[in-house]
Amino acid sequence: MPRRPDPDLEALILKAAQKLWRKGGEKALTMRAVAREARTNTPSVYRRFRTREDILRALLQRIRLELAAQVESAATPQEGCERFLEFAVSHPHEYLLLHQRDYELFHSPRAIRAGAKSAGRPSREAMRRKLLETLGPAPDNHEELLMALWVVLHGMAMLLIEKKIGPKEAAEAQRVVTALVARLLQPQGSRTGS
Repeated sequence: MPRRPDPDLEALILKAAQKLWRKGGEKALTMRAVAREARTNTPSVYRRFRTREDILRALLQRIRLELAAQVESAATPQEGCERFLEFAVSHPHEYLLLHQRDYELFHSPRAIRAGAKSAGRPSREAMRRKLLETLGPAPDNHEELLMALWVVLHGMAMLLIEKKIGPKEAAEAQRVVTALVARLLQPQGSRTGS
């Protein structure tokens, strides 16, 4: 009797890949290590993911959805920003995958030839919904505000991940970012005066 394929194996492979990536980043993720961690064999991994880049694409999409869920579950845009930053700092390898490999995996000529399809930026869409709920509609759909928030949060995340801000300065930098985000989130008219 032939073996029946395990319908949950793809999820197990991605869970294993994420665990390896979380521990060791780029160096830790090999097809053999993924197979071992998923308690399967390497040919089974290759049947579901032709290349390591295919695993990275699926992993990147999974991480995007996790980050979006964090932002989505926040009660306010301010809390969404805090959760975004917490996610980045507590999952540095995953955050770096999101921001350092996105172009290569989804938008480069090689990725396009391979048929890579990106799920977009669900955390950005989640934040846009939070802004619309809180601030109401805007002519530009809050695009400038979204960009400003991302620049501030991404900059802070990278400074913390790369340890460019020491532990002594981190609390003060966090306070400054929190105040800046609060100011950015004020209704348009109250931001201009000081």
